[in-house]
Amino acid sequence: MIEIFSHKNVISIKEFSKDDINYILEKATKLEKVAKSQEVSKSLNGKIVGMMFFEPSTRTKLSFETATKRLGGAYIGIDNAASSSISKGETIADTAKMFESYSDALVIRHELEGVSRFISEIVDVPVINAGDGAGQHPTQTLLDLYTMKKEFGDIEDLKVALVGDLKYGRTVHSLSYALGLYNVKMTFVSPPELKMPKENLRDLEKNNIEYLEESNLNKVIDDIDVLYDTRIQKERFPDEEEYNKIKDAYLINKKMLEDKNLIVMHPLPRVNEISQDVDNTKHNRYFEQAYNGVPVRMAILETLISNIKNKK
Repeated sequence: MIEIFSHKNVISIKEFSKDDINYILEKATKLEKVAKSQEVSKSLNGKIVGMMFFEPSTRTKLSFETATKRLGGAYIGIDNAASSSISKGETIADTAKMFESYSDALVIRHELEGVSRFISEIVDVPVINAGDGAGQHPTQTLLDLYTMKKEFGDIEDLKVALVGDLKYGRTVHSLSYALGLYNVKMTFVSPPELKMPKENLRDLEKNNIEYLEESNLNKVIDDIDVLYDTRIQKERFPDEEEYNKIKDAYLINKKMLEDKNLIVMHPLPRVNEISQDVDNTKHNRYFEQAYNGVPVRMAILETLISNIKNKK
C-alpha cells in the first residue's frame, strides 16, 4: 500500500490509481472500529466541512455528516439551491467562495456534470464530488469496492454484473472504471435504451478489460459473484413515456435468487427493482453497503484534511 495519498481533491475515480484506491480502503478498515463505536476521534477537531447539496440526497449526505462527527469535526451546509442565495441570483462560484471562507473542505452534490471540478479550480480547500448529474460518484465507488473487499477478502478476478440503468447511472460509470483496475470480469445488463455509454466502454477497452453486454439477466445470473442492481432513474429521463416503458425491466426477488451463490448490491434508493423478500436473505448486502459509506468517507475526509494540515 502506498504511504502517501497525493490527491488534494476527490472529483473522479479516473484520477485514482489502484494504489490510491487501496490506500483509502485500508484506511477505512482501520477507521471502521471508530465508526461502530460510540467514541469520537479527534482527528478533525476544530475542522468544519461545508456540505453543498444542490440535489436531493439521503445516504450520501447523512454518511458524510456522520463521518465528520465521528472524526470530531463539525459541518455546515445547504440542502438545495432554494435554501441558498442561488435562488436570489447568486452564482454557484460566489456561493462556493463563501463556503470556502467558512470551511476546511467542501462536499458537493449537483445535478449538473462538472460542477465539482469547476469549484475545485476556484477554491483552495479540498473538494469532494458527492455526485454530479449522470457523471461521476467517486465516493460511492469507493464504498462499493470496500463492500466487495469485506465480503470476498479481495476484489481481484470477481465476476460482477451491473444491472439496470447503465446510461444515466453515475454510480456504475465510476464503478466500471474502478473494477477494471482489478481485472474484474464485468457483464453489463440493461435494456438497449439504457446501455453503458460508449465513452465508458472505450475506457475499458483502452485498458484491455474484457466485458460482456447482455439484455437478459437470467443468462448470466448463475455465473456471477455480485449482482449490482440500479434504479431506473425517472428524474434523468427527458421523456416520461420512455421511462414507463422500461421502468420494470429488471425486478429482483427471492425466488430468482434461490440456489444462487451471489450477493446483491444497490446504491439505493430502490423503488421496486428489488423485492423486500430479498431483505432477509443471505444475498442482501445493500444495507451494509450503505453503512460502509461512513468508514470510507471518514477515510477520505481525514486523509484530505490532514494532507492540507501537513503542507502548511
